[in-house]
Amino acid sequence: MDGGARARVVLGVSGGIAAYKAAVLLRLLAERHACDVTVIPTEAALHFVGEATWAALSGRPVSTGVWDEVHRVPHVRLGQQADLVLVAPATADLLARAAHGLADDLLTATLLTARCPVVMAPAMHTEMWEHPATQANVATLRARGVLVLEPASGRLTGADAGPGRLPEPEALAEVAARVLARARRGVDRPADLLPSDLAGRRVVISAGGTREPLDPVRYLGNRSSGRQGYALASTAAARGADVVLISANVELPAPAGVHVVPVGTALELREAVLGACAGTDDPAGAGRADVVVMAAAVADFRPDTVADHKIKKSHDSADDDGVPVVRLIRNPDVLAELVRTRAAAVIVGFAAETGDAEGDVLAHGRAKLARKGCDLLVVNDVSGDKVFGKEVTEVTILDGAGGVRPLPAAGKDEIADAIWDAVLAWPASTPTGAPLE
Repeated sequence: MDGGARARVVLGVSGGIAAYKAAVLLRLLAERHACDVTVIPTEAALHFVGEATWAALSGRPVSTGVWDEVHRVPHVRLGQQADLVLVAPATADLLARAAHGLADDLLTATLLTARCPVVMAPAMHTEMWEHPATQANVATLRARGVLVLEPASGRLTGADAGPGRLPEPEALAEVAARVLARARRGVDRPADLLPSDLAGRRVVISAGGTREPLDPVRYLGNRSSGRQGYALASTAAARGADVVLISANVELPAPAGVHVVPVGTALELREAVLGACAGTDDPAGAGRADVVVMAAAVADFRPDTVADHKIKKSHDSADDDGVPVVRLIRNPDVLAELVRTRAAAVIVGFAAETGDAEGDVLAHGRAKLARKGCDLLVVNDVSGDKVFGKEVTEVTILDGAGGVRPLPAAGKDEIADAIWDAVLAWPASTPTGAPLE
C-alpha cells in the first residue's frame, strides 16, 4: 500500500441489532481515516439497516450474494484487493460460518479470499458469547490469525446487560486505523492475515493518575491524562493481546477489545493490578499475566487521615497561621511488589523525570531501573510541561541489561507500538523459566 494511498476496507455487517452502529463506523472510516469502504452486509443484516443506507454512505454498490455482477468475480476480487476486512458486528452465526470455512454468501466468501488483516468485532447476548461453541469458534479463528476482539460489557437488547455489546464505533475505527498503520509501515508481510504478534498474550496495563482524598471535596493528585496507557492498551488489543486496563481517573473512551477496571486511589490500583496479574479478576480463568506495564502515575504518599467533612479554614488541626497541617504516609510501591513477586514474565515501569542538581533525566531513570529491578523502564522528560496531556511525546527505553533506546518525538500510538516491540524483543523468561517467545 502506498504511503499516500487511501486504504481499501471491506466492512462486513452481519445480522444483529448492533448493525446500526456500523453506519457510524462507516462514516468514521471514510471521513476521519480516509478509507475507501465497501460494505458487504449479510441478508440478515439488511433486516436492520437497508441496502440504500449502505450505498448512500459508502458511495458504492452493495451486494450480499455471489451471483451479483458475476463477470467481476466479486467474491474473489474484494478479498484480494482489500487492505483490511473488518466485520462489525460479527454475530455468533457469522463467527461459526467463518470458523468452519463456509462460503454461502458474499461476506463469508470474501473472508476466505482475504490476504490482508481480518478483524472481527463480536456482538451478541452474553449467553451466546459465553457458550462453548462460540468460544471454540473464536479460538479457531484466532489460531488462524484473525483478530477477534473481546466484546464490551453493558446494555444489550431489551433489559439484558453483560459482555456481548459491540464496542463503540470510534473505538472500532481506532483499531482499524492502528492495524492499517502497522501494515503501511511494513510491519507485516502482504500474505499475513493479521499483525498480531501479541496474540495469546495476557497483558495488564495501568493508566492515569491516582487521587488520594483529603476530604469529600479535595484530593492529592497529579497531571497524568492516561493517554499513553490507553494507547498501549488499544495498540496491544490491535496486536492480538488479551488486555486488562486498570484505569485511574481517566476521562477517555474505553478502547475496543479491552477490559477496563476503574480505580481511584493507589491502594485500589494495587489491588486491581495484583488481581489482574494473578488472573483472579477473570472468572473464565485466563491465568497469570505475561506482561504488566505500569504506565499509571501512582501517588507516593496519601494523607494519614481523611476528613469526613470538608476541611474549613478554621479547622482544629490548623497551625498558628490558620493553615491545616496534613500528615502524609507512604503508599505501597506497586512496581517493586510486582518485581519482587515476579507477577509477570515481563515487567515494564514508567518514570516521569526532570533533571536537577543530582543528575539529568536519564541518570534518574537509570537509578530508578536499578532500584525497582523491572525489565524495561520507559523514561519521560516531563520538565517544562512537555508530556502530560500532549498528543506527541518523546521517551527513552532502558532495559535491565544496560540497553538504551531513545525514541524520537512521535504520537503516543507510535510510541506504544515501539514499547510493545521492545517487550517482544526483551529476552526475559516466565517465572517457570520458559521463554516468552
